[in-house]
Amino acid sequence: MSDTIRVGIIGAGGNTRARHIPGLQKIPGVKIVAVCNRSRESGQRVADEFGIPRVVDHWNEIVLDESIDAIAIGTWPYMHQLLTCAALECGKHVLCEARMAMNAEEAHAMYAESRLYPELVAQVVPSPLTLRYDRTMCEMISDGYLGELYAINLRSIASPFMDRDSPLTWRQSFDPSGYNALTMGIWYEAILRWVGEAKTVMAMTHTCVKRRQDPRTGEPVGVRVPEHVDILAEMVCGAQANLQFSAVTGLATNANEVWLFGGEGTLKLDMESGKLFGGCRRDKQLREIEIPPGKAGEWRVEEEFINAIRDAGEVKLTTFADGVKYVEFTEAVALSAASGEAIHLPLM
Repeated sequence: MSDTIRVGIIGAGGNTRARHIPGLQKIPGVKIVAVCNRSRESGQRVADEFGIPRVVDHWNEIVLDESIDAIAIGTWPYMHQLLTCAALECGKHVLCEARMAMNAEEAHAMYAESRLYPELVAQVVPSPLTLRYDRTMCEMISDGYLGELYAINLRSIASPFMDRDSPLTWRQSFDPSGYNALTMGIWYEAILRWVGEAKTVMAMTHTCVKRRQDPRTGEPVGVRVPEHVDILAEMVCGAQANLQFSAVTGLATNANEVWLFGGEGTLKLDMESGKLFGGCRRDKQLREIEIPPGKAGEWRVEEEFINAIRDAGEVKLTTFADGVKYVEFTEAVALSAASGEAIHLPLM
């Protein structure tokens, strides 16, 4: 490979335009040389906005282009396995947008394919919600601040009333998005960083608006992705987790927070205020825990991807191995809700 890393974009969704393209273009020695979007017209708009020299009509033109070193995949999840495996087979490094895959079978296939090509970088775009706090929380937990972890309580809910009349979005449609509902996968990924994975899942889900208008056809279609999810999980570390995700909790307070309860201490991450709180046995109440500037994580996805290609670092957020874990969790939630039974992990 030359000193210049040539990148192709397949699927220029919102996060790709807001984060990945600008992030990659800021790195010296990186050139975005081609883009393929859902239509040539939309691809041309992206190319014009970011100065990308080439627009192609089909993704395989990028995958088969021997002059391209790496591919950033920004499509909806239903394309992720196909594009990732094709790119790896053609010798391309892959940065795959979250959600990693539609289901566990696809995620495992992507991971297995990546292991056939250890010389290539395979990275999933990480959950950004807790990047600022992750290092501090992991160090505190590792240093015994909580003692034995007993319970995790997480709420990620919407305080506005749900719009019952809005058309179906891709996140509400199972066909392009798969099992991952609401913010379930993005939050479970954060929990993975702090305390590890679940081993048993029980869930109930509720779809409150059964039919919505398909924006493409104007016809009503069934909604398969739930709008309210309650989960009980037994963690490998021994803790019990109670997780709630909802789009129907109008006027709710304390809408986005995580509590970690241990034998010696408690941690609370309040996403509304953007603050971390903690307290130990000797304390009468929680106190704010300041995040030192040197420990405050930040978005560096594109930098980490390029550094890994240049052998100047390794992918930590997020590996395909960890991506498989959160995809399996989201599928386990759906299986439990459908069957009324506890689902044990790993699925495969």
